[in-house]
Order: sequence, then C-alpha cells, then structure tokens
Amino acid sequence: MKILRSNRRTLVVEITKNAETLVRAPYFVSDAEIESFLKSRRAWIEKHTKAMEERLRKYPEPDEREVKRLLKLAKETLPKLTQKYAEMMGVSYKSVKITHAKTRFGSCSKAGSICYSLYLMRYPMPAIEYVVVHELCHLRHFNHSAAFYREIEKYLPDYKIRKALLSGKD
Repeated sequence: MKILRSNRRTLVVEITKNAETLVRAPYFVSDAEIESFLKSRRAWIEKHTKAMEERLRKYPEPDEREVKRLLKLAKETLPKLTQKYAEMMGVSYKSVKITHAKTRFGSCSKAGSICYSLYLMRYPMPAIEYVVVHELCHLRHFNHSAAFYREIEKYLPDYKIRKALLSGKD
C-alpha cells in the first residue's frame, strides 16, 4: 500500500493498474484516520484488487514482438471497422490513428480525429466494435449523456455486455 499526501481536501483509496492499493490523503489526516478509513472500505478494496489481478492475469504486459503484432492488427482492422460503422451511422470523421495508449482504448476530438489504442486488439471483436461505435457517437454527442448512450444503443443494443468485456471479466 502507498500513501500520497497532498493539499487535497478528501481522503480516497484507489486500486492501481498494478493491483496496488493507493491512498490519497490530505496532510492533516492522521495515520489512525487513514487506517480506520481503510478498514471501513476493506470489502471494496478486496473486490477491486481481485478484479484488477484477474485482469492482469488475462492481459499481461506484452513483449515487443506482441506489441508489433497488435499494432499491425490494429492498423489492418480499426480503420476498416470505423469506416463500416461510420457509413452505417451516417457520420463522418477526419482520421483514424493507432496509439500505444495504455489508459484508454479510444478517443475522439471535436475536429473528428479518432484515436485507438493498439491494446484494444487484445479484446474480443464485440468489445472492439463497442469502442468504435462509442467513439463515432462522440461525433454527435461530445459527452457521456443519456442521449449519447441511447445513440450507442441504436447500433449496438447489447452495448452493456460488450462494454463489460473491456473490464477483463467474461
């Protein structure tokens, strides 16, 4: 467990991408208060640590050869899939770029540039299609409002199941 103290006002706990417990605490909070806080959230910490460990087990850090393979596959797959869904949805985008991002599977700029992480290719096709449709829906709704998710649902009625695949849980 790691404790980071700063000028923040609230005490929070998070599970990192490496399945480690991280506490963010204000300077004025005592060690005893942090300990009490952690005890009160023990079940949440255990649940999320286990989930992250499972994700790490299923999707370990790839070696250089695997990264090259994923990049090639992403370049072959994602532009075509984006074009297919854009035509189906009646939207247009500026470009598709493949990145090495590790913390997000996709992004869409207001100018219509769509970026996908090569790591998305480690997931099943229904999850990949969800990310593509998700990013294309941002061309109509540049937010995560109820209207945005209704738009996704028009094209992927089972989007919640597809989205869940990205968490590493089957």
